Amino acid sequence: MADNILVMKNITKEFPGVKALNDVNIEVARGEIHALVGENGAGKSTLMNVLSGIYPYGSYTGDIIYDGEVCRFKTLKDSEKKGIVIIHQELALIPELSIGENMFLGNERRGKFGIDWERTYYEAEQHMRQVGLKESATTLIKDIGTGKQQLVEIAKALSKNVKLLILDEPTSSLNESDSRMLLDLLLEFKKQGMTSIIISHKLNEISYVADRITVVRDGSTIETIDNANHDIDEDRIIRGMVGRELSDRYPEREHNISEEVGLEVRHWNVHHPIYAEKKVVNDVSFCVHKGEIVGFSGLQGAGRTELAMSIFGRSYGTNISGEVLVNGKSVKLRNAREAIEAGIAYVTEDRKGNGLVLKDSIAINTTMARMEKICGHGIVNKDKETAAAEDYCEKLHTKTPSVHQAVGNLSGGNQQKVLLAKWMFADPDVLILDEPTRGIDVGAKYEIYCIMNDLVKQGKSVVMISSEMPEILGMCDRVYVMNEGSMVAEMDAAEATQEKIMSAILKSSN
Repeated sequence: MADNILVMKNITKEFPGVKALNDVNIEVARGEIHALVGENGAGKSTLMNVLSGIYPYGSYTGDIIYDGEVCRFKTLKDSEKKGIVIIHQELALIPELSIGENMFLGNERRGKFGIDWERTYYEAEQHMRQVGLKESATTLIKDIGTGKQQLVEIAKALSKNVKLLILDEPTSSLNESDSRMLLDLLLEFKKQGMTSIIISHKLNEISYVADRITVVRDGSTIETIDNANHDIDEDRIIRGMVGRELSDRYPEREHNISEEVGLEVRHWNVHHPIYAEKKVVNDVSFCVHKGEIVGFSGLQGAGRTELAMSIFGRSYGTNISGEVLVNGKSVKLRNAREAIEAGIAYVTEDRKGNGLVLKDSIAINTTMARMEKICGHGIVNKDKETAAAEDYCEKLHTKTPSVHQAVGNLSGGNQQKVLLAKWMFADPDVLILDEPTRGIDVGAKYEIYCIMNDLVKQGKSVVMISSEMPEILGMCDRVYVMNEGSMVAEMDAAEATQEKIMSAILKSSN
């Protein structure tokens, strides 16, 4: 019999109108890396929230047997006392506090006269060294990159004497090198005897680190697959996740690209909003034809998001110069409203922070960008609002019991669909998509790719910013490559390869 550190038996969890988990069973062996995969809304995060006490005992049915004993966690603190620590996709760090302050927040190192700061920073740096962080513990969180912030969260878990580490989409906002470093760290922890559960949509990463993989679909466990040789068939996982064959990751599309240019940007320059002497976009020019998907590739910090946001009504940056043309006409876009009126939409990479109002309903979020379409005499027509939201939920296959559900209650993939619906309802001529499939499963990705194809079929111009090169190569007609704020290459999809893109980046680096 396997030495299981964790057994979850017959776990069922319901929310109003939705059975999120239906008799779920999972066993995790001591010292293994166990992957949990499934579509957005399948119940993965809900299951881990049950395990960690975020959803307390009594709010679900079933049993949690951890380290040989039945556990009934009422709070997160209860599970942490047992050595179970969960790191969520949205990092729970306070930017204005130091690494050390964040690491022991709520778990302070106290002395005779309050917090013992010498001990706090000493212990913080000990845990930081365990994860390969060489910064001072007094460094502010806002002054380190996302990859290092993720390592701070893991160091924070180590400070709680973690035995079972749960990571929810730990690499969703990391570049390739930071992702590999984090995965190698998990493998190192495994050698030291730590058990990990990782939730991820990146199947190549799952194959690399996981010993076993449990597939969840529609709130039920489908199967657990052995991956001892790290050579799992990705198609098998996908079949389990989506319940069908997904023969091609990228849907076919007829390439009917017009000679007409939908968006053109000339000699665009943007300076940092705080450090005005720092230029983050340097003399960038590009164009997108009607009916064309153009990809923007580059490493983190290349300036792609800053470029997109500054074009969208100067939502980012200072001392902006250059010219934007929409459908051949020069436009002045001084704010987001003027950008929307000119026919430009921007789907942000930060759906929770900047894209959606989480406490508001799907209906409100769907229509907020162009409320004049559902208003009469300054009054919102609630019937029109509901009908519009229901129409887009149906088109985009958004999983929800009602369009009056708060967006914050939806899974990440379904939130992404609401964000897309918001901008599709605005009916733009130019749609800029910034990391549109970040943190969502392969089935939802495929649906978003189909939406993009439908938009260009209508003659729209689409810009796709993505850190996943296979996605760029699989979906785009042309590829622009950015590095250090400058445009360093342009290539047709037919000639573009991952090697050529990386070569263009490396040759242009200072």
